[in-house]
Amino acid sequence: MMKVAVVGGGPAGLMAAETAAAGGAQVDLYDAMPSVGRKFLLAGKGGLNLTHAEPLETFLSRYGSRRAQLTPIVRSFGPDAIREWASGLGIRTFIGTSRRIFPADMKAAPLLRAWLRRLRQSDIRFHVRHRWTGWDEGETLLFQTPTGEHSVHADAVILAPGGASWPKLGADASWVPLLHDRGVEIAPLRPANCGFDVEWSVYFKTRFAGQPVKSVALFVTTRDGAIQRRQGEFVITETGVEGGVIYAVSSALRDEIEREGRAVLTVDLTPDRDQVRLEHDLSCPQGKRTIATHLRRYAGISGVKSALLREVLPREAFADPAALAAAIKSLPLVLRGTRPLSEAISTAGGVRFEDLDERLMLRGIPGLFCAGEMLDWEAPTGGYLLTACLATGRWARAGALKWFMESRTRPRT
Repeated sequence: MMKVAVVGGGPAGLMAAETAAAGGAQVDLYDAMPSVGRKFLLAGKGGLNLTHAEPLETFLSRYGSRRAQLTPIVRSFGPDAIREWASGLGIRTFIGTSRRIFPADMKAAPLLRAWLRRLRQSDIRFHVRHRWTGWDEGETLLFQTPTGEHSVHADAVILAPGGASWPKLGADASWVPLLHDRGVEIAPLRPANCGFDVEWSVYFKTRFAGQPVKSVALFVTTRDGAIQRRQGEFVITETGVEGGVIYAVSSALRDEIEREGRAVLTVDLTPDRDQVRLEHDLSCPQGKRTIATHLRRYAGISGVKSALLREVLPREAFADPAALAAAIKSLPLVLRGTRPLSEAISTAGGVRFEDLDERLMLRGIPGLFCAGEMLDWEAPTGGYLLTACLATGRWARAGALKWFMESRTRPRT
């Protein structure tokens, strides 16, 4: 019987373990934390976004520069297959108005409980508080445990320890030096789906931190000169901005900050109203009305949006209807930096696909496969992250089985 060791108890590792056990392997799963699936549970705290129902070609485009590598993997276990898999766990799903796919009750915990129950029924053995620390001289896996160092032999190893975001949940990138010392090429780990720093005034951040800025459009220029437009909402924080529509353009903003030392995010505060109409309406005599009342009546701008204009624009701009209308449609926010990687939703960078074969096996370490967020890819939120983690877990398991069968039939020299 094939013995498989899976390192990491997130979605990629759990999926690799499940499919390996279903294929007849003896599976041991190791995780450094006291329990598995911790980041998975956190991701579902506000509603577990399993995957997305948009056309598959559009879906695949969300993986950017790594689309070519991830296309066959995601096609093998895409949105429809994920819904069927969840149904097999007794979890009904639905498509939301944004085309995102959620469990019927929106929660992660029931799905994880059902999943772990099925995994344990498959005789998968779980070993928590087992931190992988490398190999001994005989290429046996080493783990640090509460009772000391343990060594483990396996026919194939599937690594899925996560990236480096939210290290308190277990993804602390402790695997990076272990693989680097074995000559594995690892792209620098960077924050993805992250917030950004803005130098707010004391008044603004004290008064408006935590408030959402709803119904806006963002414009970002990418490295190739294309302009990305995303509509949605974001949140003001004490340090800057974060939230859904910010995450959608975060990779382009992060890359610009790395190149230029800062990035300019252009915000349209009234995406459903054109600039010509705004200028016409704002040209109405203000009379004795305050500028706040004038903005509310003639531009639909109030609250935090009004405060953003005051934060960014010079006083004289409010006396010029043309300048004010232009600013409402393209308010520049200067971003000074990304928030730390430990605060990001996900991680960019990781084991380069060029160091892996088509089975996700490291070319320089036969029998060692990689899956999930530790790989060098990124995607926006919306179900794309979880889909690729699940799909790469299955793909790595299939690759491990194929490699094991080939190694048994290969003539010995």
